[in-house]
Amino acid sequence: MRKLLFFIGLSCLLASCGSTKSARNSRGTVETKYYEVPADKRLVNIVNDALTYQGTRYKWGGTTRRGMDCSGLVYTAFQSEQVQLPRVSRNMAREGKSIKPREVTIGDLLFFKTERSKRINHVGLVVDIRPGEILFIHSTTSRGVIISSLDENYWKKAYIEARRMI
Repeated sequence: MRKLLFFIGLSCLLASCGSTKSARNSRGTVETKYYEVPADKRLVNIVNDALTYQGTRYKWGGTTRRGMDCSGLVYTAFQSEQVQLPRVSRNMAREGKSIKPREVTIGDLLFFKTERSKRINHVGLVVDIRPGEILFIHSTTSRGVIISSLDENYWKKAYIEARRMI
């Protein structure tokens, strides 16, 4: 009987880690279904908090639903779990542990030098890992808070590094 209960429990656990496609909920925001669930529950909460800002307009220095910049989005999402990060992306890039792109998982931060910038000036939060693709949420000046793929040419060229904060 114990073995049967063990295998039933194990089956349930393994089934819960399966992948599914993203779906829109009643509020119109994307509910991302992870290929790999982070070990730290705080990361799931941080990602879910960031996803609630999807569609929020861009506002330089913004940290609210009225407007959000890229580092404000990350700062606010981490703050929802009482994790303090610097407010500016280039300072965030000095925190945590540097990781290789193949080690990136849900909740890690991606840092970029966009356009002609000589230093890090953009950050995104990894929200989903798909085969051969890393999806991240961030705030852009043109479209506000959106989900993008690191596979897009613009982001692939601007990418500098990934860091793990938790």
